[in-house]
Parts: sequence; C-alpha cells; structure tokens
Amino acid sequence: MHGFEFYVDPSRCIGCQSCLRACEECETHRGHSMINFDFIDRKETIGTAAYVCWHCDDPTCAQVCPADAIKKGEDGIVHASLKPRCIGCSNCVLACPFGIPKIIPEYDQMLKCDMCYDRTSEGKRPMCATVCPSQALAYVRPDEIAHRREKPTNAFQFGNQRVTTKVFMMVPLEQDSVSIDVVDYMWEERNEPVSEAQP
Repeated sequence: MHGFEFYVDPSRCIGCQSCLRACEECETHRGHSMINFDFIDRKETIGTAAYVCWHCDDPTCAQVCPADAIKKGEDGIVHASLKPRCIGCSNCVLACPFGIPKIIPEYDQMLKCDMCYDRTSEGKRPMCATVCPSQALAYVRPDEIAHRREKPTNAFQFGNQRVTTKVFMMVPLEQDSVSIDVVDYMWEERNEPVSEAQP
C-alpha cells in the first residue's frame, strides 16, 4: 500500500490482545503470533504494550545470520528466515536489540513479523492493524497520524548505537528519539542503613 506507514503507540494499548489473535491467523505464521506483547510493569500498573518488528534500516538479525537466511526487501521489510537456509542457530534472537525474532521449535526456524507481507503486497493492511480498537498499532498515511498529541520517530538509541527503522513509535513532542538503556531496567540494590537494635 503505497504511502502507508506503520505506527506503534504504546500509550494507546488497552491490553485486549486482539492483535495476538489476528496475527495467529496469518497464513505465513502457521498459527503462531509474531506480536511481542508486554506488561510494562506488572507489579505497579496494568499498562501493556504490543510491538511488531521494527524493520531496521540496517538489520542486525540479517548481519549475524551465518546462513544468509534473513533478507531485507527493497521496500524496507525485513522478512522471516528462509526455511531452506535457516539452521535455527538463534544468532538473530540474541542480536536483535528489540528482542523480536522467535525460534519456533517445531519448525527449527526463526519466524518474525514481516508486516503481513502477503497482505500488504496486495494492497491490504497488516492483520494486527486491522483489529486494534485503539489504534495502538496503526497502518495509515502520515497525514492521518498528524492530529495525535504525540509525534512519530523512527530513531532509537541503544547506548552509543543509533538504530533507525521503517516502523515509527509515537513519542512526546519534545523527544526526537527513543533512548533505551539496559541499566534503566536492572534491579538496583538499596544501600539503606540498618538501624541498630535498642537495648
């Protein structure tokens, strides 16, 4: 669908998981959902977020594949591994900064979101975007997203590494990129003084 872009807006996710069920119906996934669905901070909030593959401009998954099984198309779509070539080594799973690729044990193959290429190549929207009731996952023209209070970015910062992607994330107006630092998610030991026992 010429002129359409994929947008992810975690602030709109309502946790209905419709995207997971719809993704399972995609013929190329053979009943497996390729949506990465997360509970943001299960202890403190009911907040959830659904993510598709970000389709990196320079995909790490393809770079580390020893069998050259992962291909990026001219349209920017990074496809799941080619079955005749995939050796199930999990290099792509370990290398992806977003944690997207999945090894499906029964096929011994890496599968991931290919933005429903079987549908988008025929002028249809991706399955997940057609069923998302809150438009947390949206496949629309850029002018249709312009009215939102957030703005889209496709730049992600992982420490010193900058990754640009085909898929956009909606961020606050003052942000130009999404900075992801693993230290922010690590458990921190609190060094609180131990009170002395009273006699």
